[in-house]
Amino acid sequence: MLRFVRYIDTFLAIFFLLLQLPCLFPARKIPDPSTELTVVDIHDDNWRGFINFLDLGKGSEVAGMSELKKYFNRFGYLSERKLNFTDLFDEELESAVLRFQKNLGLTATGKLDSDTVKEIMLPRCGNSDDRAAPRTLNGTKNFAYFYGKPRWRGSPSARLLTYAFSPDNMIDYIPMPEIKSVFRKAFSRWSAAIPVNFTEADDYPSADIKIGFYNGNHGDGEPFDGVLGILAHAFSPENGRFHLDAAETWAVDFDQQKAKAAVDLESVATHEIGHILGLAHSSVKEAIMYPSLSPRTKKVGLRVDDVEGIQALYGSNPNFKYSSLLSSDISSAWRNAIPQKSLKWTTILVVLLFIIS
Repeated sequence: MLRFVRYIDTFLAIFFLLLQLPCLFPARKIPDPSTELTVVDIHDDNWRGFINFLDLGKGSEVAGMSELKKYFNRFGYLSERKLNFTDLFDEELESAVLRFQKNLGLTATGKLDSDTVKEIMLPRCGNSDDRAAPRTLNGTKNFAYFYGKPRWRGSPSARLLTYAFSPDNMIDYIPMPEIKSVFRKAFSRWSAAIPVNFTEADDYPSADIKIGFYNGNHGDGEPFDGVLGILAHAFSPENGRFHLDAAETWAVDFDQQKAKAAVDLESVATHEIGHILGLAHSSVKEAIMYPSLSPRTKKVGLRVDDVEGIQALYGSNPNFKYSSLLSSDISSAWRNAIPQKSLKWTTILVVLLFIIS
């Protein structure tokens, strides 16, 4: 009985202590769109203007809406046949917005809410979001492929792809050894998951994968657009072309490169190699194959969705283990579910309850 009373006293003490602390799950504050979307103040002029369409829906008519339709056409949400270059938010645009929201894991409202506009304005891969494979019914596998599900041919036990850097189309402010090191790490992340090896070749014309930095219209029908906007693009197997926008401020170390618009080279390289191997864009925000990347963000680790998608094409590397990926996915989900300020108090509560149990 005395032990029970002591437990009750301890519990009440903890309870009243917690009443003095900030709520573990505070009410969500409605953000001020004018401050929430300030990341785009370093964005290119065309996409920056999309902030003017915040909270608009079908039936709205605003100058410049035709540019948003071109954006959705560019990334596979509006076909040329249905594209109506007016400034009216029509039924076709609403359908495009809904598909965009579903493809990128956003709340499907059909309206240009703040989350949707923010995502539209983020720098991203130039490849279309149009994808051959639908999401699975259980909602956990969101990877996709190019139409026809192309992949590199050859024996799985002896598949070796060569890559080379363009002798004429490179950047000069990052030393070549550092660029090569970044790409070695990016290729190794994929080869750790699948039975495919990559090796650098000296002969650029004969390499399987050809890497270069290009400006504007560079002859492949997919022009770059200057700082931010489209960061890079790569073609499906077995094309092998891998192009990065030379206008970007590329970085291998954010401690050295202080520019607000700096883009992490390894993150983009890892993403584009996924395309080179045959993956299309994923709707899992944490996945490497998610299409957008904020400036000054490093995102290089494959997630479960990436690995399941690529292994469905090529099989598994015999030495690959899922354990580290699963733990990183779980920890990410935990961090996203609980605000960081509340996390320490949640931990304290768990420890105290463990002590008195």
